[in-house]
Amino acid sequence: MPNYSWPPMEKRRLMGKRLERLDGLAKSTGRAKYASDFNAPGMLFGEFLTCPHAHARVTSIDISEAEKLPGVTAVRIIAKPGTEIQWAGAELASVAATSEDIARDAVRKIKVGYEVLPHLVKEDDISKAGTRAKAAGETVTGDLEKAFQEADVTHEGNYGIPVITHCCLEPHGQVIEWKGKEINYRPSTQNVTGVGGDLAKSLQLPATDVHVKMDYIGGGFGSKFAADLWGVESAHLSKASGGKPVKMLLDRRTELTIAGVRPSAFAKIKVSAKKDGTLTGWQSDSWATGGFGGGGSPPLPYVFINIPNQKKNHSAISTNTGGVRAWRAPNHQQATYLTCCALEDLAAKLKMDPVELFAKNADFTARPEVYRSQLKKASELMDWGKKWHQRGDSGTGPIKRGLGLAIATWGGGGHNSQCRAVIHPDGAIDIELCSQDLGTGTRTIITQVAAETLGLPMSAINLKIGDNSLPPSGPSGGSTTVGGVSSSTRKATINALEKLYEAVAASLGAKQEELEAVDGRIQVKGQPDKALTWKAACQKLGVKVISEMGQNDQKNPGGLNAQGVGGINMADVEVDTETGIVKMKKFVAVNDCGLVVNPKLAESQIHGGVIMGICSALTEERILDAVTGRVLNADMEFYKLSGIGDIGEIVAYMDISPEHDKRGIVGLGEPSAIAIPAAIANAVANAIGVRVPRIPLTPDRVLAALEGRNA
Repeated sequence: MPNYSWPPMEKRRLMGKRLERLDGLAKSTGRAKYASDFNAPGMLFGEFLTCPHAHARVTSIDISEAEKLPGVTAVRIIAKPGTEIQWAGAELASVAATSEDIARDAVRKIKVGYEVLPHLVKEDDISKAGTRAKAAGETVTGDLEKAFQEADVTHEGNYGIPVITHCCLEPHGQVIEWKGKEINYRPSTQNVTGVGGDLAKSLQLPATDVHVKMDYIGGGFGSKFAADLWGVESAHLSKASGGKPVKMLLDRRTELTIAGVRPSAFAKIKVSAKKDGTLTGWQSDSWATGGFGGGGSPPLPYVFINIPNQKKNHSAISTNTGGVRAWRAPNHQQATYLTCCALEDLAAKLKMDPVELFAKNADFTARPEVYRSQLKKASELMDWGKKWHQRGDSGTGPIKRGLGLAIATWGGGGHNSQCRAVIHPDGAIDIELCSQDLGTGTRTIITQVAAETLGLPMSAINLKIGDNSLPPSGPSGGSTTVGGVSSSTRKATINALEKLYEAVAASLGAKQEELEAVDGRIQVKGQPDKALTWKAACQKLGVKVISEMGQNDQKNPGGLNAQGVGGINMADVEVDTETGIVKMKKFVAVNDCGLVVNPKLAESQIHGGVIMGICSALTEERILDAVTGRVLNADMEFYKLSGIGDIGEIVAYMDISPEHDKRGIVGLGEPSAIAIPAAIANAVANAIGVRVPRIPLTPDRVLAALEGRNA
């Protein structure tokens, strides 16, 4: 059996190097084409009619006037009379027309009758949820009552992290052409391999009838796996319009209303400790929503899972709002916020440095030595020892400065992936797999691994991805992509190389196992004078083409990838106590993620995760009107994202060492985004001396917390 293990650090030519991403020039110059850029001859435009009510029953729907409009090629009813609508923005009908303007005019001509029903859209006050709050059960370990009675210190607090919406700069949608039996499907998706089958299932067709092609995606973050109703409706509209391609991308209002959210999480927490900071008890009563289905229970207490004596209750609140979708580490942002805020408040009550509190209780985590090491490194990078002060002890003047920290964990094991490596007699190499690059550098990573294995420059590799006619590879979710595609690529290229060795061994007077690929040559190991150039070696194939497969099995990765990472995050902020404005000064993120293929891309992932977390901490929140049930800020003007001037300095530290290299590759997308809101919220509390219990940390909330203290 070939040796698939990664080459040792001292022998790597490309892996571990800070290489530029291959698609950087195409994206920066606009040559990279996204689904939203795709236009075809005779293309039609699709639009939805959506419901203005948060809860209603459709009593009638009349599409006759829309059908008569010149330029309209198809109108479809989605919600027939009698259908109960559970959130504002739900799709009622779809239209295809020769222009976007005509399609929108047609939508406005559709007449719908409603029976408006009672709704609930705000979940922050559980006392108002009534029967909409469904208890998920109680979990009890140890003797919590005794632990609280015997504790030296207890702390009780209320904390909240709201619903935020997916805000992909390229909205959800696709271009679909249904001609005869074949459907050509160009979606914006995180799941090139599987999304065609999902569409085919909805259309009751064989999966082989749907050809999926996607080169680039303008954001996904967990929200773009399925074909969704917009995919299904576009296919029907295309068929009803004689097979012409239909382009439908959600408008921004609909995108921010129904295309997926991160659930909220609120909790009343009580935690106890000894004088030295050792945790002795945890109690949490939490609730959440992610839409009509409610919100799942965050894993509390987060990371410190082995705190003795625990009691946990959770309620899922059903609201008349658009539904939940995976959002870059589902449930982890909520859990770390609730846990780390409560623990930092406990540390303040103990007059204890939170670094010491977290280190003291690291034995309650699954990876105590990793976290202690990371706390030390993060403290060094933040200069924590000099900058940290007791809560609120930040001197005179209106500008207060503070530090905060939070902790993270994630899995990140590689997904199932198949790769085909093809070596042609002229020396050309094709690497083929149906993966997708979400903008994280997956193209670069695959090419880097293939070129490393074959002993060639990256320019020699012809990479083919983003097409479901290629060997299947898993969806990009859960930080699984790099581990999966790197492992399958490594195996495929080694298998292909073994076949090439077999073809040239006799010419070099050596056995197959005595050969190696180095610097564009096939040579006898350690003997560069006994070698063939890559092209000369490939010419030995005659007319034969080498085509070999490699597979990553998620259940048995063979040492090429692993799972389980940890991270420590620290924030340094300034708060203007006269205006309530929070300003980021510095953020430090320390992460371990196994073998790092490309440190530059890994650091870029961390920067992206931190920026998303800063948005969540300072500006992002879905704002709903309790009376109408509508989203009030479903646009890019009032749904605020952080700009370049809002993020401060970001220090991304990768814990690269032979010890971590031995683990193989572990995904990084999720862990880089988890602990940021909690660290920032803790830094603000350290600066101003009081807890702002709920994020985002908008000026009004900061000032309200300060007024409560002064009162």
